[in-house]
Amino acid sequence: MTLRTGTASTPSTATARHALPRADGVAKASGTARYTADRTQPGVRHAVLVTAAVPAGRIAAMDTAEAEQAPGVVTVLSHRNAPPLQPVTAGMYPHGLLPLQDDRVRYEGEPVAVVVADQLDQALAAAERVAVRYDRQPAPTTLDDALADAYRPTPLPRWGPADTSTGDLHQGLAAASTVVEGHYTTASRHHSAMEPAATLADFEDGRLTLHDASQGVFNVRTVVACALGMAVEDVRVLSPFTGGGFGSKGYTWPHEIIAAMTARHLGGAVLLTLTRAQSFTSHGYQPETRQSVTLGATADGRLTALRHTSVSPTSRYGEYVEMAATCSRTAYACPAITTTHRVAPVATILPTPMRAPHEGPGMFALESAMDELAHELGIDPLELRLRNHADTDPTSGKPFSSKELRACYEAGARRFGWHDRPPAPRSLRDGHELVGWGMAGATMNQFRFPAAARIRLATDVGVLVEAGTQEIGTGTYTVLAQVAADTLGCPAGLVRVRLGDTRLPQTGMTAGSSTTLSVGSAVRAACRNLLTRLVALASGEETAEEGARLADGALRRAGAVPLPLHELMARHGLAEVTAEGTWSPEDDASSLHTFGCVFAEVAVDEDLCVPRVRRVVGAYSAGRIINPLTARSQMTGGITWGIGQALLEQSVTDATLGRFVSKDLAGYLVPVNADVPDLDVVFVDEYDDQASTIGARGIGELGAVGVSAAIANAVFHATGIRPRALPITPESLLVPRP
Repeated sequence: MTLRTGTASTPSTATARHALPRADGVAKASGTARYTADRTQPGVRHAVLVTAAVPAGRIAAMDTAEAEQAPGVVTVLSHRNAPPLQPVTAGMYPHGLLPLQDDRVRYEGEPVAVVVADQLDQALAAAERVAVRYDRQPAPTTLDDALADAYRPTPLPRWGPADTSTGDLHQGLAAASTVVEGHYTTASRHHSAMEPAATLADFEDGRLTLHDASQGVFNVRTVVACALGMAVEDVRVLSPFTGGGFGSKGYTWPHEIIAAMTARHLGGAVLLTLTRAQSFTSHGYQPETRQSVTLGATADGRLTALRHTSVSPTSRYGEYVEMAATCSRTAYACPAITTTHRVAPVATILPTPMRAPHEGPGMFALESAMDELAHELGIDPLELRLRNHADTDPTSGKPFSSKELRACYEAGARRFGWHDRPPAPRSLRDGHELVGWGMAGATMNQFRFPAAARIRLATDVGVLVEAGTQEIGTGTYTVLAQVAADTLGCPAGLVRVRLGDTRLPQTGMTAGSSTTLSVGSAVRAACRNLLTRLVALASGEETAEEGARLADGALRRAGAVPLPLHELMARHGLAEVTAEGTWSPEDDASSLHTFGCVFAEVAVDEDLCVPRVRRVVGAYSAGRIINPLTARSQMTGGITWGIGQALLEQSVTDATLGRFVSKDLAGYLVPVNADVPDLDVVFVDEYDDQASTIGARGIGELGAVGVSAAIANAVFHATGIRPRALPITPESLLVPRP
């Protein structure tokens, strides 16, 4: 069959009136946005880490004399002379590892010393002169080495226990007419944010100020205060812009404590910026997974049993589990579902969440297995998913807060042209390339965090929204302004937003696709409280009806604050009116998840076996979309991540040296423009008032889910070869032609 190339549809413009460009776009594009490493001040010193060259052992000797005598060097701190730190008993510091406190080495890349100099180049040069000799100790450096010691991890909040079982798995398998079992692997990956992690610490008059590249300023404040034995109120953390984190800047890490400790030790300001190589070993990574999925189904495609197991590495000094099988607990209606997770301790830095943690790797395995089942049964892959659509959570029995996945299937298939797909592999060809069409489902567990916000209404500046949350590239400045404007009934251009400061109202981390719904709900509460106060002010001078009219309509004009409100405030001698609001998620009576589906077209050169993605359509159910423009950017960014996971990204460990082979962006491949085709994204209409008071759920990670499975399924449709390991490399497709 000859391929007929179609044109992707354009996104819906039904809500285009809310598709505002980013409020911070000009600052970022012009270079005026100040990131942590951009900051400087008189007298600032520069710190550079010296990191361990072995994966496990002890420091036998360290010679710092030459480094200490180098030009511009102020000090060299190591376990021999670093100030003592206190155990971290609060905040998210899951590894508990206090840096520069002993002579042990737990992973290659662990900080063993820090050099501080007047200039950055002086610190870099001196760091190379620190000579360290190690007594290396035997330790497993790969998952293969550690599998024998794999164990059941402790439960993770929101994901529940490591193992779950509903129904009778053996009975479900016995009732199946067809059983498929597949073994799948995903590679270790790194976040590779454009902005390296950096901390500018300034200690003055007993108080510590940190400018930090962070996804959670309040968590950094808590952890650093604990480690340094300081009162929380004496530590201030600021992060108005973070140049990408994707999970790597969510927890607090040793380099942040080192910067704060060094600044207090020396007095004054110290700037510590990780090198690109150090970024691979200083703030976690996504661990590889080895998964098995077993599906049993009747002849008409109804699931009778689902078993999903996963094992992944963790560090030897702390525990992190990639809960890859959790997606199978809620994805499909099935009477018997069993999931298990194991972790194996490896001499590595503690892994950490990475954009679309858990479901991201897990849905590759589950959705690949579903495609294999569809092929065995001779059922269209989309039809198989429709027949097993879960109307309620099959594990908890709870109703979903909202779920428009069926509408996603319909919209995505229509825009992609799925129903023209021939079922047989190797049916589509375009010249010298084999072409395949694949699809997969997507789902993410929904996180929510308590949040607070403040609204200031001033006669000279208009409306100011204040919240401590961080902007990490998702459009938070824009979206929170829109929430405030919608609630107050004024143009979004009248609203300014201040973020990223622990002196502002407290919020949670910018993680788990939680910020818009959590902080947005707090902003809405603050705005409503502001309107209530305006009514109270007005009712003291006019009728209650007139006060309500002022409160509801006085902000509707663009530009400065309208005259009636100006007069009202002047009568009361007020330069501004302020209100605060809070929001906390209630106990989950519903199962909270986001949903979607992905359709991909892939071409594989018949001789070179190089797979390339031609087009992708994603359709998503994620509650109310506040800003379709920034939302679409989030989803296309996530799809790009999925392309990288499917075809390019892997961090290979040298088993002998116990280190990642490529600690740069030359050896660690990420998608570039040539790898990313036109991406078509659609959101179905939805309003989820159980997830948040603004009707929204999270989208930032959902876009990265299901993409790798859709691509892998498309590769199978193109070639007849089933990819079960990511990334899909040309050599894995090199087989004799039929």
